[in-house]
Amino acid sequence: MDVVTASAGGFSVPDKAKVVPLYQVPYAEKIKADTGILTGAVGLITTPEQANTLITTGQADLVLLARELLRDPYFPLHAAQALHLETTTPVQYLRAFPGLSH
Repeated sequence: MDVVTASAGGFSVPDKAKVVPLYQVPYAEKIKADTGILTGAVGLITTPEQANTLITTGQADLVLLARELLRDPYFPLHAAQALHLETTTPVQYLRAFPGLSH
């Protein structure tokens, strides 16, 4: 096993009062702390700052985005901009971004 993701997976209807930003992160954090296994965090992670904090504080080893990527397919690029990170566009993608060069 390479990584564990602690997710309810939408198989049941959660109590809507408990569905708040980062609501499933404690599960990932506990698995990581108790086992040392690489852990992915999920659960209403919607901002670059949330994702960055999870990684920099060691609460998770990676952040998995689902619905946020449906809302914003360019979330990774927007996150890099929000966090003031320099990025490059892969050569294969340049035609999708007229005016950009590598």
